[in-house]
Amino acid sequence: MMKNKLKLEYTINSSPSVLYKQLSTPSGLSEWFADDVNLKGNIFTFIWDGTGERAEMISKKDNAFIRFRWVDAGDKEEFFEFKINRQELTGDVALEITDFADEDDADDARDLWDSQIARLKHTMGL
Repeated sequence: MMKNKLKLEYTINSSPSVLYKQLSTPSGLSEWFADDVNLKGNIFTFIWDGTGERAEMISKKDNAFIRFRWVDAGDKEEFFEFKINRQELTGDVALEITDFADEDDADDARDLWDSQIARLKHTMGL
């Protein structure tokens, strides 16, 4: 089944470099994204409730974006990405998330990201 691409954007009152560390390091990701995160080479293992899911870091640019692909994903075109944008007019930093979800699960995926980003902001003291 083909999944739909979701693009979500959140304003994060942080410098791009501080935000990037939260998005790209095992210690940063384990504070808000998963219970624990391990890294071996380009493979991140995200652990939730004792179960690990592996994702390959397939692309990155420091302080700009990081893209992952689930190792067990059926479609090699699917990925999830964190992209940091600075709004030219206001100088605000925005986090753009790209993910894929089945049409029936799109609302749940948005709700999950909303919850995760609330955790991110809380861990960053925002």
